[in-house]
Amino acid sequence: MRPTGLTTSAPRGTRGVLTASAWVAGAFRARPRPLGAAGSVVLLLLALAAPSRGATREYFIAAEEVVWDFAPSGRNLVHGGPIPKPYRTKWKKARYVQYTDGTFATQTPQPPWLGVLGPIIRAEVGDTVLVHFLNRTRRPVGIHPHGFRYDKDNEGAHYLPHGAGAAIEPGGSFTYTWMADERSGPGPADPSSIVWWYHGHVDEPLDTNLGLLGPIVITAAGMARPDATPKDVAREFVTLFMIFNEAHDRERGLMHSINGYIFGNLRGLEMNNGETVRWYVLGMGNENDLHSPHWHGRTLRYQLRHTDVIELLPGSMATADMVADDPGTWMLHCHVADHIAAGMLTTYTINP
Repeated sequence: MRPTGLTTSAPRGTRGVLTASAWVAGAFRARPRPLGAAGSVVLLLLALAAPSRGATREYFIAAEEVVWDFAPSGRNLVHGGPIPKPYRTKWKKARYVQYTDGTFATQTPQPPWLGVLGPIIRAEVGDTVLVHFLNRTRRPVGIHPHGFRYDKDNEGAHYLPHGAGAAIEPGGSFTYTWMADERSGPGPADPSSIVWWYHGHVDEPLDTNLGLLGPIVITAAGMARPDATPKDVAREFVTLFMIFNEAHDRERGLMHSINGYIFGNLRGLEMNNGETVRWYVLGMGNENDLHSPHWHGRTLRYQLRHTDVIELLPGSMATADMVADDPGTWMLHCHVADHIAAGMLTTYTINP
């Protein structure tokens, strides 16, 4: 199942950073803000008035506080045995959660392998995306996108000068308007879709360490299905390699995770023999977050070459294709030695 927005046709782990638990523990008085802003309305009207072959895609996303378990099984599912000491696996986090409509009453299911990540926001080049955002946390937060075209009010980042959507107060809401122009989509050497980030950017190191992170996937014009997924691949996965710092650099709280799971607790990376699978690979964090994801079992097509290792820096976004034609269960892990020892590994399965 792929999380997608409602579609309607248009005219043709970090040093020196406050930990997630400390953030969630602090209360903040709510000062609701009305939904949307004049800048958003103007940008949307301009987008609709201009000649366009795209669609308008709507998403309803709330920022919410949760208790996240980095190892729900309580076990090392790659090598067997319990989670090694001194790691504690449950911590207070904040997440982006998708809902079906503006009542924010019914959550939209998302595949379990997305883990701590927010929903996939999708667009085809030429589309306009509306994100109706509700802040259910106790601090000002927002959503800052990479890749899309936007005006200042819709940037979702707090610095001087800042726009209306920079920092939404607790209990407040805002509608972000983003456009997927030609430079939002794949370049000449890219596959038919590419991945971008969206994340909190009021206090960016704090917000991302909390878990306010999610993927954007933009597909080339003419290469998308009606739900904006690329039509030339059978399956897609998103993986985030990041050390979440939950205890002020103490080892028990350094969660060397893939999508917010450690020691193989990321499940659901399954595909069928012969499928073309697109992997969207992301990095975030600080100077310790230098990662080298490695797939056992198969190689991938990445940047006009074949490889089974991709290099990631904090903020990195990579897209690679795999032909899944070697059935079995294979390891996927960061190749940095101490990251392996700390649990940044899982498995994926190619079914016969």
